[in-house]
Amino acid sequence: MKMIPGMLGAFLLLHAAAQGQELSGTVRNAQGPLPGATVSYQGNGPARTVLSDSAGRYTILAAPGTGRLRVSYSGLEAHSQPVTLKAGSRSVVNVNLEPSGALLNDVVVVGSRTGARSLSNTPLPVDILSGRELQATGQTTFDKALQYKVPSFNTIQSPVSDATSLLDPYEIRNLGPSRTLVLINGKRKNASSLVYTWPSMGRGETGADLSAIPIDAVQRIEILRDGASAQYGSDAIAGVVNVILKDRADEGYFTLRGGVTSRGDGSFFGIAANNGSRLGKKGFINYTLDLEKTNVAARPGTVDAEGEALDFSAPIAEVRAFLDRHPDALNLNGTPETAAARFLVNGGAELAEGQELYFNAAYVYKKVSSFANYRAPYWRTTDYGLLTPAGQPYNGYLPGFGGDLNDYNATLGFRSERGRWNTDISITTGGNSQQYWVNSVNHSLGRNSPVHFRNGGFGFNHLVGNLNITRSFNDRFRLAFGTEFRSENFSIIAGDTASYSGSGSDCFPGISADNALQVNRFNFGGYVDASYDITPRLVVDAALRLESYSDFGDAFVWKGSARYKVLDNRLVARASASTGFRAPSLHQIYVQKTQYSFVAGQGVVVDGLVNNVSRQAKLLGIPSLGAEKSMNFTAGLTARPTPRLSITLDYYDITVRDRIVLSNSIKPSGDPQAVLDQILEQNNISTLYFFANAFDSRTSGIDLVASYRALPLAGGRLALNAAGNYTFRNERSGAVNNPAVIESAGQSVVNGTQEALMLTSRPKYKAVLGGEWERGRFAVTLNNTLFGPATFRNEGLDENLEVRFRTKVVTDLGVQYKTKGNVTFSANVSNVLNVLPEWELHARNGAGAAVLKDPALVKRNVNLITFNGRYAQMTYYAGHFSQLGTIFNLQVRVGL
Repeated sequence: MKMIPGMLGAFLLLHAAAQGQELSGTVRNAQGPLPGATVSYQGNGPARTVLSDSAGRYTILAAPGTGRLRVSYSGLEAHSQPVTLKAGSRSVVNVNLEPSGALLNDVVVVGSRTGARSLSNTPLPVDILSGRELQATGQTTFDKALQYKVPSFNTIQSPVSDATSLLDPYEIRNLGPSRTLVLINGKRKNASSLVYTWPSMGRGETGADLSAIPIDAVQRIEILRDGASAQYGSDAIAGVVNVILKDRADEGYFTLRGGVTSRGDGSFFGIAANNGSRLGKKGFINYTLDLEKTNVAARPGTVDAEGEALDFSAPIAEVRAFLDRHPDALNLNGTPETAAARFLVNGGAELAEGQELYFNAAYVYKKVSSFANYRAPYWRTTDYGLLTPAGQPYNGYLPGFGGDLNDYNATLGFRSERGRWNTDISITTGGNSQQYWVNSVNHSLGRNSPVHFRNGGFGFNHLVGNLNITRSFNDRFRLAFGTEFRSENFSIIAGDTASYSGSGSDCFPGISADNALQVNRFNFGGYVDASYDITPRLVVDAALRLESYSDFGDAFVWKGSARYKVLDNRLVARASASTGFRAPSLHQIYVQKTQYSFVAGQGVVVDGLVNNVSRQAKLLGIPSLGAEKSMNFTAGLTARPTPRLSITLDYYDITVRDRIVLSNSIKPSGDPQAVLDQILEQNNISTLYFFANAFDSRTSGIDLVASYRALPLAGGRLALNAAGNYTFRNERSGAVNNPAVIESAGQSVVNGTQEALMLTSRPKYKAVLGGEWERGRFAVTLNNTLFGPATFRNEGLDENLEVRFRTKVVTDLGVQYKTKGNVTFSANVSNVLNVLPEWELHARNGAGAAVLKDPALVKRNVNLITFNGRYAQMTYYAGHFSQLGTIFNLQVRVGL
């Protein structure tokens, strides 16, 4: 404290002494003093919180005794330690905050297994997000929070999607969910049992259920935006998402949250608790419980009578009479009703000096209730009196669809440090099951039909064993090697007989007993990874991996990366090149089922999905699935001109060969002499679709991330962040690899709709620009997410046209206030300006321009892509982002 002359100075000194003992110090990071850090002390008296000044200094006056000092700064790992203040003496505690990419236990995604590096030292692009940043988005699920924080990450909720409604697909760099590996504390999380078959983003793929992860359990997220098959094995072509769980044992909180859309629907309510305690002298246990309920938000459009009459071959007068009474045809398409319970525990205990036992486990139960398209009386002429209440005239019916999802994962491991040797051995288990139900009728059974059906489902689980060993030979050379064994099981569960007999339950036929199965495979992999600091400025890293699968063979991949620092470490250049692979999932090899789909001009039809080992596939000459192979290249720059400002720019180029695709519907060509037609007729097959290694693709673009921290403003501090992704290309390379029988009939496994879903239906560019202003106990966040244009080619749309979604900006506002009583109030308004997706028909050529000049043809094509207006906002195949408009969210958090 500086001396102030005269009586005023004496008075202030006496007043300070009366307030308590002085605790002071300096907060620093690797670049020097850190202004604007939050410093708090909780001791015998009330909690004291201050901000460090422009030189990183802080001073706190508190009562004598033992308490705990906590120091935090956005983007850096929080520091906590006990402090004893002695009466009559001054205590000095200087704190050095470490980058959040270099935390405990070396559980860090850096593209190398040789050990953790800080963000300024890693040779690869890594995004670090704290759990607090995810919570500040106001989104209630983990995947939706990432959508509004990471430009290269996209997810979408389809307006009607049957089983897809249980968990939404997601992707990094437009490469689908199956090419992103998800880790929990560095260990592989299980995949979902569902393979997406609905014509939306992620069709034909599967991925881990990110929505199963409770946000309140997350300490931080590390997203490696580079291929990592050489380090982690299959599924890491696009990148890795590593979820680091909270490990705090000295604090906890209880949260109440609720919200509603501006239309008054889609209301949600949630309760969450996170707490921790000591486990022995140096161990900890941290646990999270999250309960949530979300109600239906319906967004039906106005249905067109002429389109309905044409698609369902119904009298126009009958159709108009119904739609005059019910313009939306009584549809409830939108987001489903969801109830979810999530539980997670994370812990560790020191067994001896340098030896640690660690564990984590999670379980989620989710129940989803949604609806299919309303069966108008001109569509289904009767329900046999089974669904219509007695005494009321028949007016159609609304099939109900729902599912029960169970997802779990657990890891038990042992970590040892002896000299320069580090050993980590663990076993991980995980699984996901989904079973579906339908409230409807089976028209093949007539009056004997039940009205509630158990339609079967899917199951998947794995068991993973890991051994990782790291040896530091000196401060410059580190070597890592290890093995992994993984056993996987996939099952198809049959439904009730009535659910699949004849035409099956209307809207979603059950899984037949003939399609039920249980299959297993295992693989064994080994890797070696070496890192060498040639000079303090130049680091190189190389990795090799060999995998052997019991069902499709071996895979060998490699990776090399380098990093070079210049300008006193303020500028870092980095680059990497690698090969990768993705084994076909058991789902893709073995899944078989039937599915209702809307086909433009034909109404709703039933397609059959046949697997690649079936008799039908052999007759058609469909080859067995092989692994996808990739080549990744990335190069970038990281600049830190000042301690407060950081900028990264990275270019990437990813080639995927033999890409696994779920085909479009293959149907008879109409030529009785065609081999395809003869095979389909002889085997009583109307239409079918299947998986195939269909083509090669190339994706390239740039990622930009910039942040400015602790900018003084209006007595507080302002943090600014900007991030963006721009896709230069995402396209098919070369011809489609069609089976001969199908190609000879003039058909292809990939059409314009398939290509658009995989290659152009995501935003061409996406950016996030936001800021957070803090002053004392008050904070305001403002984020703008720009969704660039996207292009669809919906099934049935004139081949000379395409659907273009316009560029949109979604603005989110959040306000937070912390009371002295350790209670935090947060209010968020998501999509403040009520921005919704907008699309327009666009001509691909001169013929398309002529179509757009004909109002009748325009109307017909609009009807084709919106199911006659039912899905006017996002089209039948969804849009480039999902929105319910403005959403209000209020949260109260009470410290424990």
